[in-house]
Amino acid sequence: MEKQEWLASFRKEEEIPFAGWDFSYLTRTGRMVEAPLSWNYVSLVRKQMMGIQSMLDMGTGGGELLSLLQPFPKKTAATEGYPPNVEVARNRLEPLGVEVVAADGEDNLPFADDSIDLVINRHESYLPSELHRIIAPDGKFITQQVGGQDNLELNRLLDAPISGQYAHWNLCYAVNELEKAGFSILEQKEEMGFTRYYDIGAIIYYVKAIEWQIPDFTVEHYADRLLALHERIEAEGYVDIPTHRFFLVAQP
Repeated sequence: MEKQEWLASFRKEEEIPFAGWDFSYLTRTGRMVEAPLSWNYVSLVRKQMMGIQSMLDMGTGGGELLSLLQPFPKKTAATEGYPPNVEVARNRLEPLGVEVVAADGEDNLPFADDSIDLVINRHESYLPSELHRIIAPDGKFITQQVGGQDNLELNRLLDAPISGQYAHWNLCYAVNELEKAGFSILEQKEEMGFTRYYDIGAIIYYVKAIEWQIPDFTVEHYADRLLALHERIEAEGYVDIPTHRFFLVAQP
């Protein structure tokens, strides 16, 4: 197949719409598979939901994950800072009784002092001081975070710039920040894993969705590197990209 024909097929993946935080277009067909971690975020959250009266999900995306945690506490809210996702989240969550607030993780949050029993946060930024303000004295904060070494191999393989903005972001740094804000750390763990991609189209779709990884990404701009990576996957069957995750459970 000629280069222009490959590029035309690549552009089809680039143009497929992405909404909320739903990667089922790739995961339900197995084109992208994440290696399991030694913990499960949902199991950690469910354990802490027992007997609580209020919960906040920070960075809910389109509400995909939160909607699976029913039944909810009496007072449940969610924040989302990416404008296109706010309406998606409201359409999914408000019929379930969840208040959806347009707010970034580093914003001041419109919740009263000591008013939330459990704050959950999967891959969203946060202000430790603001968490300490809104979480009840016997409440908990559970977060799974994407570390600063995540997906850097994608940038290297595509010869894309690597930003050092988040290089510091790891478990040790997060623990120190929370402890300085007055939290005690109850549980913590950090791991390097990988995501396996079985075709170049899956990588194109994923990189377009996580637009901060390679901000200037287009098929045209990275055509030669995409073709080289495509040929590698064709020869080897897949490519593994290292991922960086950590979780912690904290209490004021």
